[in-house]
Amino acid sequence: MNNIKLTYLYRDAGNYKKWANVVFSNPGGVTAEAAKRALIGAFLQDGLFVARQIRIPEAFLFDRGEANSDDHCFNELDSVEATAEVATDTYSRSISQLIAEVKREAKRGWLAFDPHDNSDQQISD
Repeated sequence: MNNIKLTYLYRDAGNYKKWANVVFSNPGGVTAEAAKRALIGAFLQDGLFVARQIRIPEAFLFDRGEANSDDHCFNELDSVEATAEVATDTYSRSISQLIAEVKREAKRGWLAFDPHDNSDQQISD
């Protein structure tokens, strides 16, 4: 059984980048292509999304409250691929569960926030 690796990045207005990834279990045998199509269909244009809203780590280049004028709150999908790597999702979700969560949050609307605000606001369910 192949797990699915979601690779994403943060790209600031100066085009500086930082990548991150999370590996999800895949007991349902979802193909990487199907997972990518589902995610792209739910993310904003250009594959943008709010990482904290789907409970994956933000890949920011800055620490909370230390953002500069080039910074914003969105991460960007880079790739979705099958992998033999062990699952790393903190919440032990399968790729199918992540896709369901992404679709739910897309319906709710991607909740932009100000990265210049150093308060520790959390997204609530």
